[in-house]
Amino acid sequence: MLSCKSLLWKRKRTKNKTKNELRSKTNGIKQNLISEKYQSEGEDEEINEGFSLKASAPSHTHGVRPLGNFYLNSSSVNSRNTGLGNLQTLTDELVIDILGLLGATHLGVLATVSKSFYVFTNHEPLWRNLVLENLSGGFIFKGSWKLTYIATCYPSFDAMNIGLSCLRVRDFYSDYLFQSWLCANLEMKPEWLERDNIIRKKGISVEEFVSNFEEPNKPVLLEGCIDNWAALQKWDRDYLVKLSGDLHFSVGPVEMKLENYFRYSDQVREERPLYLFDPKFAEKVPRLGSEYEVPVYFREDLFGLLGNERPDYRWIIIGPAGSGSSFHIDPNSTSAWNAVIKGSKKWVLFPPDVTPPGVHPSPDGAEVACPVSIIEWFMNFYGATKTWKKKPIECVCKAGEVIFVPNGWWHLVINLEESVAITQNYVSRSNLLNVLDFLQRPNANELVSGTKDRVNLYEKFKNTFEASFPGTIDQLMRKAEEKRAEEKKPSFWDSVTDSKAGAFKFSF
Repeated sequence: MLSCKSLLWKRKRTKNKTKNELRSKTNGIKQNLISEKYQSEGEDEEINEGFSLKASAPSHTHGVRPLGNFYLNSSSVNSRNTGLGNLQTLTDELVIDILGLLGATHLGVLATVSKSFYVFTNHEPLWRNLVLENLSGGFIFKGSWKLTYIATCYPSFDAMNIGLSCLRVRDFYSDYLFQSWLCANLEMKPEWLERDNIIRKKGISVEEFVSNFEEPNKPVLLEGCIDNWAALQKWDRDYLVKLSGDLHFSVGPVEMKLENYFRYSDQVREERPLYLFDPKFAEKVPRLGSEYEVPVYFREDLFGLLGNERPDYRWIIIGPAGSGSSFHIDPNSTSAWNAVIKGSKKWVLFPPDVTPPGVHPSPDGAEVACPVSIIEWFMNFYGATKTWKKKPIECVCKAGEVIFVPNGWWHLVINLEESVAITQNYVSRSNLLNVLDFLQRPNANELVSGTKDRVNLYEKFKNTFEASFPGTIDQLMRKAEEKRAEEKKPSFWDSVTDSKAGAFKFSF
């Protein structure tokens, strides 16, 4: 699962060395948005190119339009530029980054300087960062991040009744700001959900799972293996809220009561909704841990030998439609399983040797640059995979189904509706050598996650395993060497072809 390090809350597409490359690809949205048709001020917007807005989607709060409309407009003025003065030469992203250095008071003052600054300083991600950084989880969402900040810090100030943040600005054009709104309000296109090419299995034996999927490192969707879970019948909103009471769960960079998180998820409309992703849920609420059990296929979990020193390995995951995890590889070279209890999830997976389009990992794998939101990736990069020789594995995983995610596979997940799931990462003998190799890399202290002792995890795990299963590592290494040697041998048909080629040359 995602490490905390990868959960960045500022709107940054990439590190500096790949920023220009990724932005040039992302700017492809401009051509799509040029065809967007606006009627008169205040009327509904219509998006072409096969996109449709969610039923309850509002028009852009401040009237921002895509830049393509500026070139088709008889007006020669973009109020974005006139209101910024000398700062108009900066990109919108850089303007937002600079404003992100300011506090709430300075943003409020700057909003009175011009209409342009009003729009920029009311950009919701700026206020989201202020809430998450300054208020931790001690807030109740009020429909927008700015109103949430004001209501929490200045409870006597009645921001709701004075129409705060509702001014619409004419002739303001910005692809960057418009895309943020668009990604928050778009429905998933039907064509993004059509492909379902994963292998589905029901009632297979553990031996068949290991030989056909775990050892060859291939994904599979398993049906019927969690039908006995009490969680499938019990885990609705009311039950979870009552059971958790005043306990706080990990939601991105903050801790929140489950009741407050659901209040947030009911109201929020943003491109990267906060995701409840808690690794200690079973310790906090033991009954939750007792109402599910590890499916029979994944019960060899060798990190368990470390006891309390094992890295984080299991999470409860809750999120509204549109929430999810952008492309990543699971930590510590582990494999994983993910079981949907309520709702449904769209999965896109690429094998270890295929980097997804729009994704730029650093050479050491410590950082990954990718589009800001999942919808943005679908809009700008998903179509390219249709022509790839190695197409991604895709599926929609529904309640009661479990997906096996092999080690090293890139994967993206988006909730199609409010969803509750359990996921666990694990190490089996099939993957043990990969994990040991990962844990002893030179930069392991940067790559290893889920534990406070990153440096010594390799020695601890290897020594503990060898004490419990002496000689097993050597056996696995010999088996792996034999497999590599076998793979290098020419097949029967290759041998026949070579012999014919030699005979042809001799006779010639």
